[in-house]
Amino acid sequence: MESSIRIITCAVTGGIHTPSMSEYLPVTAEEIAEAAIGAAEAGAAIVHLHTRNPADGRPSQDPDFYAPILQMVKAHSDVIVNLTTGGAPSMTLEERLRPVTEFQPELASLNMGSMNFGLFPLLGRYKEFEHDWEEPHLSNSRDWVFKNTFADIERILDLGKASGTRFEYECYDSSHLENLAFFRNQGLTEGPLFVQSVFGILGGIGAHFEDLVHMRRTAERLLGDGYEWSLFGTGKNQMRMAGIGAAVGSHVRVGLEDSLWIGRGQLAQSNAEQVSRAKTVLESLDFKVATPDEARAMLKLKGVDNVGF
Repeated sequence: MESSIRIITCAVTGGIHTPSMSEYLPVTAEEIAEAAIGAAEAGAAIVHLHTRNPADGRPSQDPDFYAPILQMVKAHSDVIVNLTTGGAPSMTLEERLRPVTEFQPELASLNMGSMNFGLFPLLGRYKEFEHDWEEPHLSNSRDWVFKNTFADIERILDLGKASGTRFEYECYDSSHLENLAFFRNQGLTEGPLFVQSVFGILGGIGAHFEDLVHMRRTAERLLGDGYEWSLFGTGKNQMRMAGIGAAVGSHVRVGLEDSLWIGRGQLAQSNAEQVSRAKTVLESLDFKVATPDEARAMLKLKGVDNVGF
């Protein structure tokens, strides 16, 4: 990627963290919408959305919870909305696909393989929980496999092709890049591929510089110049990986889904705060931060007028 323009994606909320971990994690539809709009105003071209049951903050893929968020975001911003097909590892594929099926966004996430997904180490940091689902949500991840078989991935790709939705291909290890190359070679994907390298989830690749280099080299070998590369690191790795990645050619993703922190021992008070920090890092490296329309052009998205919300 030779362009001096970098896309910032903000992952506003997700199933990794639970409400008891941070008072700043958005839970209700209004909170999530405001967080997404604030991230866009701070410089994010894309907002990646999960949603939660507002009664207790439990991750949910119920379209009724998404609808007011999407309406508010679209009314107040031209930001690209990226909906999850990942949901949470405890959900069935049918549950996970409901929002993308109904709302046909410009962009959706697609995990490129099945994997162990260990959140249980967080129990070493957090001991008190407000809701009774939170501790089991973390402890049960000792026995979780996030399931995306080849058949699952092909089904999701077909869903996107029918609606014009493109994908953020989330690759947690080099095997996921191999899977993506397979589907590309079968003619089931269209370029440019938006490849999101994920570092630091237990069950996936680590968050060392050598891991970053390995993922970049593997993508270059398998995909050539037919992709746009982005990355994110989880937890304390977020800003460090963003800076290193941007310097060697990546777009960046930040947000409270991936990390609750803005500095050592300091909780981020908003998604916008993390986006602003990422924007400062990018501009200090003499990169221009993409607008939503610039990102649409780079990724060849269908446009906000062609979504189902």
